[in-house]
Amino acid sequence: MKPAAFGFQRPGSLDQALTAYAAAPDAKILAGGQSLIPLLSMRLASVAELIDINGISELSTITVTESGVRFGATVRHGELLADPDVAAVQPMIPEALRWVAHPTIRNRGTTVGSIVHADASGEMPVVFALLDGRLTVRSVRGTREISAPDLFLGALETSLAADEIATEVFLPALPARHGVAFDEIARRHGDYALAGVGAVVGLDPDGSIASVRAGFVAVSEVPAVVDLTEAFAGGQLTDSGLLAAGELALDQLEPEADIHATAHYRAQLVRVLTRRAVQAAHGDAVARSNRA
Repeated sequence: MKPAAFGFQRPGSLDQALTAYAAAPDAKILAGGQSLIPLLSMRLASVAELIDINGISELSTITVTESGVRFGATVRHGELLADPDVAAVQPMIPEALRWVAHPTIRNRGTTVGSIVHADASGEMPVVFALLDGRLTVRSVRGTREISAPDLFLGALETSLAADEIATEVFLPALPARHGVAFDEIARRHGDYALAGVGAVVGLDPDGSIASVRAGFVAVSEVPAVVDLTEAFAGGQLTDSGLLAAGELALDQLEPEADIHATAHYRAQLVRVLTRRAVQAAHGDAVARSNRA
């Protein structure tokens, strides 16, 4: 199918884009377009106007510092995935991005766009929540930052105002003595996950477990993050602790059934993937601590 007719603008600066967006109440922003264009083509959505921000150079930068990674609204998944400085400062980014769709999609799709699309079946909204990311949005009225708890309101729903454009995301650096892992199950690699888990494990100086947090893909309407530290109260990684972590996660999640999986099956995936991700993140934390 083809989309319904719409107007098109390609501003050369962010100020021009903000002005155009404020003046067009039924407009959409086009960055990667990997979610928007299929919706328009299948006529599941329609717009009066598309405002293409790909010509705005200030939105295409990646800045890596000791404090974290900052990237603009037109930075592609593939660019972040291939950047060794990004991987060194916040390895969860490439750990999750390698699960995003296929190379063709990653080479066009934008990470900021994926986050503000707010699909809880996507990897990067969950990573944003798990890492306590911050989103910068701008409008003709000014600039503000939004944290993950304030961003995701519901399925495909965010707290952005109608005239605000998401311009960049900041993800904090991985702290010392921490490790990460990401795992998911899909019917085919590159399909939306039936369930997925990203885990961050922190160690005390003596090597005992200090913190365990996990983010869950495709098991709730909004990206879900659960603190699993209490499952490892003894500070050691044990089989019983890993089993308890899965049950603790399910105590705070309500996996739902759909055409792809029953709720019971999703719950079992949460158990298995939580165990895998936490164990792998713990191993990563130990390895990084030994190298320090």
